[in-house]
Amino acid sequence: MSPDGTRAAGAARGLRGPRRIRGLRPRIPRTLRGRATAAAVLIMVVALSIGGGWLYVTLRGNLIDNAGARTELAARQAAADIAAGQGRPHGDLPEPDGGVDAVLVLDDRGRPLASTAPHPAARAAVLAAFRPGRGEDSAVRDFAAAPALASHTSVVAVVRTPSPGGDGDLYVYALTVLDAVADAERALGVTVLVGGPLVALLTGLIAWTVTGAALRPVESMREELVAVSADRLSRRVPTPGGQDEITRLAETVNDTLERLEHSVTRQRQFVADASHELRNPIAAARAELELALLNKPDPATAASLAQALDSTVRLEHIAADLLLLARLDAQQPPNTELVDLSLLAAELIARRRSARVPLLLVPADDPVLVRADPGQLKRLLANLLDNAQRFADSEVRVGTAKDPATGTALLDVTDDGPGIPPEATEEVFNRFTRLEADRNRASGGTGLGLAIAREIARAHGGSLRVEPSGRGARLVLRLPTADTAPRP
Repeated sequence: MSPDGTRAAGAARGLRGPRRIRGLRPRIPRTLRGRATAAAVLIMVVALSIGGGWLYVTLRGNLIDNAGARTELAARQAAADIAAGQGRPHGDLPEPDGGVDAVLVLDDRGRPLASTAPHPAARAAVLAAFRPGRGEDSAVRDFAAAPALASHTSVVAVVRTPSPGGDGDLYVYALTVLDAVADAERALGVTVLVGGPLVALLTGLIAWTVTGAALRPVESMREELVAVSADRLSRRVPTPGGQDEITRLAETVNDTLERLEHSVTRQRQFVADASHELRNPIAAARAELELALLNKPDPATAASLAQALDSTVRLEHIAADLLLLARLDAQQPPNTELVDLSLLAAELIARRRSARVPLLLVPADDPVLVRADPGQLKRLLANLLDNAQRFADSEVRVGTAKDPATGTALLDVTDDGPGIPPEATEEVFNRFTRLEADRNRASGGTGLGLAIAREIARAHGGSLRVEPSGRGARLVLRLPTADTAPRP
């Protein structure tokens, strides 16, 4: 491989390295309940590890200290018996008490003199080098497991005592095998390894349950807040009992919702009052302008009066639209009756024979009956047709259909114009939204038509959405059919 290839491979490995490291990062639970449970389990695991380690060290130390004390006591007892006797001990010694396993007597050269166990020479070879320090008459230490000594770790105590014959010192060794310590360590290990995970699991279950119970009111509040919308501001979150932080949070949220509802209500009332109060002055101004135009003024004055009349008519339409929106926002139930969508669309299309672009109706084979307010439904369809005709290049298609599977009636209006960008499919239904930056007031609408159409659809339990189309914009109205809509 060339040097460049080697460097490239090394660089590739260097780039892949951090990705593998990132992949090994532990995943942190996303929910507060999961994080609290994980924290409780982690704390319990750390506590069990520290507690188990401390218990192991303490238990082992106590057992060894007790064994060492018993062993030294047995060695001193044997030394006292030797001192009380006549001459050096020989042969077998009586078995020691207190759980001590063996006693061995060596002379100052390390030769075995007496023992409680057979074959003392092997043990003497291991223990001869272990003697009390200068100025001390005894010593205690641990010995690892060895074939000549014991099959487990053992504790050995040695006591220096003068020989009864006055010919030097004797060394009395007592040995205790720590098999009980090994059994205790094994039992503790099994308990920690088996019981620890069970305790951690139980801790996790308790933490999960307790945290879920504590956060249940928060989830209820979240679900209720999701249901709050501009036309459902009267909803309130449930307030749990007690005086804890969650209760105070619920009370604060309800106070905020109440203030928001009052603010929106005052705003809607202002819009309704202003629209209603402006109707008469606008109508009077329109009448004066029309009367002035009838008096045949000079061309310059006539042009100014015509421009003022156009602005007044536009202002009159805006006031009427705002008043209609205010009534729809009040959520007054519409006066419904049976309406055939196909027949209604055909009627409105017939009135627009002189439109800039032709309107083509594709009706359903059977009547598409819905329960609706005929006036509001006409306004909805008129707004959709106005919007489509404003942007269509050559034609507008209106189709009606019935979907028995979902129990809905469909009406779609499709034009062959520039269409609506995917990111603006919801924005077009906002009030006073005008997507075209170069649209002037003379050619464009008020920006309220589609907003009014959607509010009418919602008031009838339906929906109005922008749906994909091969060319242009396609707006689809869905309403419950007459046999599925609730009767007033």
